[in-house]
Amino acid sequence: MSLALSAVIVLTWALSLVAALGLPIEAIPPALWLPLVALRIWSHTGLFIVAHDAMHGTVAPRRPRLNALVGALSVGLYALFPYATLRSEHRLHHAHPASAGDPDYHDGSHDGFGRWYLRFIGQYLRWPQVLGHAVIFNVLQHVVHVSQVNLLLFWVLPSLASTAQLFYFGTFLPHREPPGGYVDRHRARSNDMGAALSLLTCFHFGGYHWEHHERPEVPWWALPSARARRTPAPPPR
Repeated sequence: MSLALSAVIVLTWALSLVAALGLPIEAIPPALWLPLVALRIWSHTGLFIVAHDAMHGTVAPRRPRLNALVGALSVGLYALFPYATLRSEHRLHHAHPASAGDPDYHDGSHDGFGRWYLRFIGQYLRWPQVLGHAVIFNVLQHVVHVSQVNLLLFWVLPSLASTAQLFYFGTFLPHREPPGGYVDRHRARSNDMGAALSLLTCFHFGGYHWEHHERPEVPWWALPSARARRTPAPPPR
């Protein structure tokens, strides 16, 4: 199931990108721009979710090489991230959630969305990735002759928006310290948004984030059923 859904996500991302970049902007009805951008954002976020599940070995549990290959491909398509480095950083996140040892956490004082988000992005973005994206952009524009408007609207904008989506629903909301302090070792909470909205916002990593920390071996698509089979987590806030 995980491998099949991963293939669907990657293909959705690839086909929507080809369609969005291959047609002149004049050939795409303006009424479709917003839905297409939304699909591009959601499928781009899905690439990271596939890579994330691969980091936990749940994409192809019995085939570790294939699992790692899918993870590396997905995170490479997402932002040219090195898979092994990202996997090591994510293990630190699970070992030291919402603390100084967590690379995804804020600096200890700037816990607002803006400063925390910038620190979060700075933790993972490196110059080789920036240069790599610049090369791809220029090749697509000047060699393949893709319209700059298409590139900005259907590739650059969804890529940037996806990082904000992942941070807000997958890190900021689940791991920000509640007024009464953290209540258990995961220092995480789920958000009571329902399964459908949880899927649309961040592939269940906002709505079921506590469940993910409690059982990281459960793939993203099975998190709702994992909640249904266990005793309640600390209440959403």
